[in-house]
Amino acid sequence: MFNTRAKTYQADNPKWTAVDDFAFSQSHPASRANAQILKDILSTSTAKGLPSYALSPAQGKFIALHCRVAGVTHVLEVGTLGGYSAIWMASENPKLQVTTIEYNLEHVKVAKENIKNAGLEDRIEVLEGSGVDVLTQVREQVFAGARPLFGFVFIDADKVNNWRYFQLAREMVKPNSVICVDNVVRDGQVVDFADLDPSVKGSRQVIRRAGKEPGVDSVVLQTVGEKGYDGWLWAVVS
Repeated sequence: MFNTRAKTYQADNPKWTAVDDFAFSQSHPASRANAQILKDILSTSTAKGLPSYALSPAQGKFIALHCRVAGVTHVLEVGTLGGYSAIWMASENPKLQVTTIEYNLEHVKVAKENIKNAGLEDRIEVLEGSGVDVLTQVREQVFAGARPLFGFVFIDADKVNNWRYFQLAREMVKPNSVICVDNVVRDGQVVDFADLDPSVKGSRQVIRRAGKEPGVDSVVLQTVGEKGYDGWLWAVVS
């Protein structure tokens, strides 16, 4: 995954994490088939030196459940990191295929190891390279009929290119599909208009442009939890 946080934000509220821990232990107990492998993925990724930018378990399950409810069979992801979110979606949806893009070669290696350990090599494809370049190639393949249209897109990469990723992804989705862009609230800095940090500006840009884009209906949801205070943009493409 490309994402970096240039700023050090305020300490997280311990109650947010406590609620996440309690609620998730009830909704996804250790007896679930994918529970241990998902824990192992986070442990392996940390041991291999990957940054702790993966979704929280609750967020991972949320997008996986969305794919189930929406009947999604093909997902496009920008920003693989250690493969945690891709494995969540695939492991919860046995008919789901995930195509995920990652710029950092070391992250690609760890993600492929995690995906292999999860037994999902046949359903998660990791493409290495620049997000814009690889998305352009994937779009050409979709247009040529070599790949199917996608039913869900998850963008969790470098924030500077948020809008460009959104534009490219929009051309490859089925009608009424969702494009989700993560980390757009950035501890509320998105409304500090004096903050010119590139990641904040990129988040602000995708919110503004998605709101004005014809054929797109979007909403930003603020979130708190073990990942702190942030939020994501959900956009339905008609």
